Amino acid sequence: MNRSPFVIALTLSLGLLTSAAQAESSLAKTIRGVQPRIVKIFGAGGLRGLESYQSGFVISPEGHILTVWSYVLDSSVITIVANDGRRFTAELVGADPELEVAVLKVDADDLPFFNLDESVELTSGQRVLTFSNLYGIATGDEPASVLHGYITAITDLQGRRSAAEVRYKGPVYVVDAMTNNPGAAGGALTDQQGQIAGVLGKEIRNASNNVWLNYSIPIRELQNSVEDILSGRFRPRSRDENQNRPMQPITLAQLGLILLPDVLPKTPPFVERVAPESPAETAGLRPNDLVMFVERRLISSQRDLREELTFIDRDDPVRLTLLRGDELIEVTLNE
Repeated sequence: MNRSPFVIALTLSLGLLTSAAQAESSLAKTIRGVQPRIVKIFGAGGLRGLESYQSGFVISPEGHILTVWSYVLDSSVITIVANDGRRFTAELVGADPELEVAVLKVDADDLPFFNLDESVELTSGQRVLTFSNLYGIATGDEPASVLHGYITAITDLQGRRSAAEVRYKGPVYVVDAMTNNPGAAGGALTDQQGQIAGVLGKEIRNASNNVWLNYSIPIRELQNSVEDILSGRFRPRSRDENQNRPMQPITLAQLGLILLPDVLPKTPPFVERVAPESPAETAGLRPNDLVMFVERRLISSQRDLREELTFIDRDDPVRLTLLRGDELIEVTLNE
């Protein structure tokens, strides 16, 4: 039986519509599967136009959350809002100043999570999805924002933030989705099937042409660092009296560092003044710098800073990572 051209065209059109509807249904299902793993993070900020929110995603059944390190986490109270609207107070487990990532933990064992061991690697031209709390739109049980795009390039990062170049120089996924916006940092990059591939980076510009970069650091670049954080490498040193300490440890006075008055149990180690002709002045420290790490160990209070210095001999160099404005800066004193 011969079919008329009209019937053939109608059949093809219906077939295409059916395929498009199935694809859309599949994509919607993927998005619904990913969104419960995304969290909204609220912390410090609000001054000098700095936002107080960013994004993260759950990476373990015990409630560990991967995000980027930023001033948002420089807060005594970090609040996590899950996809279903539940709110948790998060503990900062640790951070890696080189990659500028951090791991938080909340007391919850029922949150859907990404298994980083099952992350996928992407190729240029591949279609991807990004999930984040873009512009802080979601504050309760609203789902994370979703953007669709492509991997436009895989290249080593040459970015800068303000006048300083970012320290991470490794490979990144450059995406055409507009992720370089407030709140997106720390969100998830997935393939079209919702498999985790990367963490969305912070707002930076390309160091060579000054244009804003939409990028994501691949999970494979972060995995060792996350494992180090979970194992304690980037944690504050536990106060073990049996650990070896030098006979003559370095002190804040010898470095020329004068901190703000220590009036609270966890007073942040902000620099108030720098002594003239001191190692701190030579290294370029400034008032209002916040000491974040000593020799890659996380410092959360003035007490932690003084404690950590007791493990360094007075003749040895002291490597500090500082938060200056919204920039992490590494300096070495006493060289």
